[in-house]
Amino acid sequence: MKVNKKNYTGQVVSDKMEKTIVVAITTKTLHRLYKKYVTRTKKVKAHDERNEAHMGDTVRVVECRPLSKEKRWRLAEIVERAK
Repeated sequence: MKVNKKNYTGQVVSDKMEKTIVVAITTKTLHRLYKKYVTRTKKVKAHDERNEAHMGDTVRVVECRPLSKEKRWRLAEIVERAK
């Protein structure tokens, strides 16, 4: 049985916790009535085992089993380092 896990790319907005990062995922959706694109931001907590991602980095997170009360994502890779 193959399970397709969700994966998103976003920016690290906080790395103050131990082995945890907060990633802001922004998506553009078309408004149903006004037909304009609206930017929506969702923040997720992701597990970062080696504390390698820092604020401003662009990262890819993958869905995983619940690791704590709010952590359901894990760091897959660092796409781009902050300048």
